[in-house]
Amino acid sequence: MSDASAPAGSAREVLSAFLRLGMTSFGGPIAHLGYFHREFVERRRWLDDERFGQMLALCQFLPGPASSQLGFSIGLLRAGGWGGVAAFVGFTLPSALLMFAFAALSAHWSGAPGQAAIHGLKLVAVAVVAQGLLGMARRLTPDLPRLLLAVFAALLVTVGGNAWLQLIVIALGALLGPWLCRSVTAHPGQPLTLRHGRRSGIVLLAVFATLLLLSLLPWSEAPAWARITAGFYRTGALVFGGGHVVLPLLKQTVVDPGWLDGNSFLAGYGAAQAVPGPMFSLAAFLGERIGIGHSGALGAAVCLLAIFLPGLLLVSAALPFWQALAARNDAARVLAGVNAAVVGLLAAALYNPVWTGAVQRPLDAIVALSAFALFAWARWPALAIVGWCVTASLLAELL
Repeated sequence: MSDASAPAGSAREVLSAFLRLGMTSFGGPIAHLGYFHREFVERRRWLDDERFGQMLALCQFLPGPASSQLGFSIGLLRAGGWGGVAAFVGFTLPSALLMFAFAALSAHWSGAPGQAAIHGLKLVAVAVVAQGLLGMARRLTPDLPRLLLAVFAALLVTVGGNAWLQLIVIALGALLGPWLCRSVTAHPGQPLTLRHGRRSGIVLLAVFATLLLLSLLPWSEAPAWARITAGFYRTGALVFGGGHVVLPLLKQTVVDPGWLDGNSFLAGYGAAQAVPGPMFSLAAFLGERIGIGHSGALGAAVCLLAIFLPGLLLVSAALPFWQALAARNDAARVLAGVNAAVVGLLAAALYNPVWTGAVQRPLDAIVALSAFALFAWARWPALAIVGWCVTASLLAELL
């Protein structure tokens, strides 16, 4: 049964909040979790730490883009189905438009000023990921066992250097949670204000599974648009472990069949590191380059929707069942372990690829650390931080 009370907000309100995040959320998928926590738990108070942690743990377990699934879930809770759609559109549209524009105009972005501006955006990521790590660590690792679990997770991912280790670390957090987090108890509080219940969840799961089976069928004789759509849906449905894990699957989907050359694929990946919003917006770049019916815009739209759809269907299907499970004490301890592991993942991401990819010289470190101080303690808005880092990078290039 779904909750009887109506969601508290409107789709317009959700769209406005997520559009702002979609334009300023630099740093990659794990960093987005810190943005969401700051915006919807600390600032707007749309949900509490426990509900945020419950939905975060669910999205980390499911295949698909975890940050986009979490944003979609927050929209669902705030304003129902249209709220979920508004959250997805607001968070995805800015990066999708930027990636589409990069695909169309990339020849004009190869000069030194363009590269310096992109480097400045990478320095923004250092500041915002560090601030997100600080905020999440305070709330999700309040005691020594969870802090040690986070440290272990960070070390394992950093030393291992394998993207699939992210999924293993989350599973270890779930296994160790009941042992390390015995003091944690479930606090059901206010129920999730979902407008759909378990029956709708079963229907959504059936739709997800049916489309996945169709995408796995041989499509050699099908029209190009159908093969492209199936390939991107299959990629979105089978990727575990975040944005970086999607790259080999996307390469297999678009480069191996000859739809796109390897150099263009890598150029799109590099651009995706420098734009805000979800990493999966790389699909807009790939779709524009591939094209459908000689239309880059149609190709971008189809590929973007196909890669995101399975993750959104799956989290919508799982939420009504997850609510009942999350009210159990043993489940709460599992979630506490998972959340501590996520803090470790964020710490590992701060080092690699965020710090190692952005800080190439002492001046970069000065700019990044000053941006962190302005963001975390002076409370500068994100857009001002972006302006500071990009300006400093451009000036360094000129001098």
